[in-house]
Amino acid sequence: MGDLFLKRVYVPYDGSDGFRILVDRVWPRGISKETAKLTAWQKEVAPSPELRKWFCHKPELFEEFRTKYIEELRSDELKQKLINEIITLTSNGRVTLLYGSKDPVYNHAVVLLDELNRIRSEVNA
Repeated sequence: MGDLFLKRVYVPYDGSDGFRILVDRVWPRGISKETAKLTAWQKEVAPSPELRKWFCHKPELFEEFRTKYIEELRSDELKQKLINEIITLTSNGRVTLLYGSKDPVYNHAVVLLDELNRIRSEVNA
């Protein structure tokens, strides 16, 4: 299986990125589609608009946000389908999840990566 990585969408494209998937619901400001060099934009795997607005990238809300977002990831059929697509892509090589947040620690992509790795470890167990 290929590796999963996180990368801020504003960091320049690198040939070693493999499959590049934007996992934000909103298109990142100032980035053209050509610059992004996306394989896919899976905006529906991102937190619901309500959860995203509630969290508002406040570190003090992150643990509660994590719990609520994991609940969404595990209960929403479309999110499950997109998660399975990402995991399937890892069987063909490296996958880089792209996000726009300025904060590399307190953002939804970190939670998504953890959940993807949890699922992959269960499948491979």
